[in-house]
Amino acid sequence: MGVMVTDPAGKGAYVREMFAAIAPRYDRANRLLTAGVDEAWRRRAVAELAAPHGGRVVDLCCGTGDLVFHLLKTDPALEVVGVDFTPAMLEGARSRAKRADPKARAGFVEGDVTRLPFADASFDGATMGFSMRNVVDVVGTLKEARRVLRPGARFVNLDVTKPANPLVRRVFGLYFYGIVPLVGGIVGGSKTAYRYLPNSLTNFPDADGLADRFRVAGFRDVRTIRLGFGAIALHVGVA
Repeated sequence: MGVMVTDPAGKGAYVREMFAAIAPRYDRANRLLTAGVDEAWRRRAVAELAAPHGGRVVDLCCGTGDLVFHLLKTDPALEVVGVDFTPAMLEGARSRAKRADPKARAGFVEGDVTRLPFADASFDGATMGFSMRNVVDVVGTLKEARRVLRPGARFVNLDVTKPANPLVRRVFGLYFYGIVPLVGGIVGGSKTAYRYLPNSLTNFPDADGLADRFRVAGFRDVRTIRLGFGAIALHVGVA
């Protein structure tokens, strides 16, 4: 049985507690569940962002910092700020930062992506990876991302999506709703969390629907790039 949380306030609290529970094993579970391919998807997201050299970038719902560190590998001169509302995830990100490069310009801030603690037009790019399904207000989050971007800067969102091909959708469903909760529960340490994560896709917009929400939030030149046989979508919008 899937875990469904429909109350917005309840969903926020539930997601925070869930990610706190799986934070210590989160990276290991991700690598195993995707056979490491998720790293290639993140590299593509960074390439699509095309942040200016030495610019300032914000990573929303940064978790333990996967996208943050991919950004810094691409351009060590970037100043990257990761935002997350789960202290345990931020603790993991800060520990990774010390191990990776103590001199790297990476900072981590506790905050809610629907009410970002930053001034208007203060970033040269924004990213978000595998988290939009978990936010309480998708359009509100997109509007906040656009608000903190300078004109012409890009927002790149990477997430799971429903495959358009019926055969791929069937195989994906067996994996995402069957294998992920089983393996994730064992490796990630929380069966409840890895039942919730697949089911978070159930009421999430498909790739075209999310692109429409980008436009509603005010982004222009919105593009959708499908990866992983159509089960992964990159959305790019210009502020």
